[in-house]
Amino acid sequence: MKYSELFEEAIRAAEFSYSKYSSFRVGAALIADDGEIFTGCNIENASFSLTNCAERTAIFKAVSAGKTKFRAIAVAGSSDGDFYRTPCVPCGACLQVISEFCGDDFIIILSDGVYKFRDFLPMRFTEDKMNLNFGGNNA
Repeated sequence: MKYSELFEEAIRAAEFSYSKYSSFRVGAALIADDGEIFTGCNIENASFSLTNCAERTAIFKAVSAGKTKFRAIAVAGSSDGDFYRTPCVPCGACLQVISEFCGDDFIIILSDGVYKFRDFLPMRFTEDKMNLNFGGNNA
């Protein structure tokens, strides 16, 4: 699948956005290593902290279907229907979730081009940075 086609899938996913508070519709299209595509949209809530972004929706759908290896994600967002005017960059929470499953070379497709994950979160928090010695001395 071409990157432009994946971006179009993201735009189609934004049609299902539940964004009655911000009117900012976001769609994401995630392609797994086996070629299967998972889409997601943003789902807002009156308690804004409970809102879920399109990127995380797509990833959670994929993981709940047994997929944990991914090639690329396309993200499209707009409040006026012009999904090409301004790139919709994944937020920090979405980038952290992406980092759980994807490496530095993971592809992120926005309206203005194609990027690598490392362009957005070069010093991410990963499992190897955790010190989980619950049983005793942390020395």
